[in-house]
Amino acid sequence: MPSEKSGSNKDSLSRIMAQVRQDRGDRENTYRERALKLFPWVCAKCGREFSGRNLKQLTVHHKDHNHDNNPPDGSNWELLCIYCHDNEHARMDVADSYTASQAERDQGSFSTHNPFAGLADLLEDKK
Repeated sequence: MPSEKSGSNKDSLSRIMAQVRQDRGDRENTYRERALKLFPWVCAKCGREFSGRNLKQLTVHHKDHNHDNNPPDGSNWELLCIYCHDNEHARMDVADSYTASQAERDQGSFSTHNPFAGLADLLEDKK
């Protein structure tokens, strides 16, 4: 019996995941198609031009990083090549990590270990 139940859970999970992927694909195709109609096929960061075969390398970047914020005028989008898009998200990850580190310092939850704390004593012993 447990195998039937786990099989049913796996089927249910598979159906849910398939639906999530379908919904995401539909949403992306909708705003991607609109963005490609609104904006010139040029990367907003590096200026590289796209057409025909390489158009798939041009991505829609959400400026506020909210993929559900898709205004009809495209004010939350910019077209970026895959390289600039990856770079933009990497920069945001770095900024987020610095922000998190600053918040930890503000709350006093940072490390207090000082590896050189006894160094002065060791150097004086040798004199």
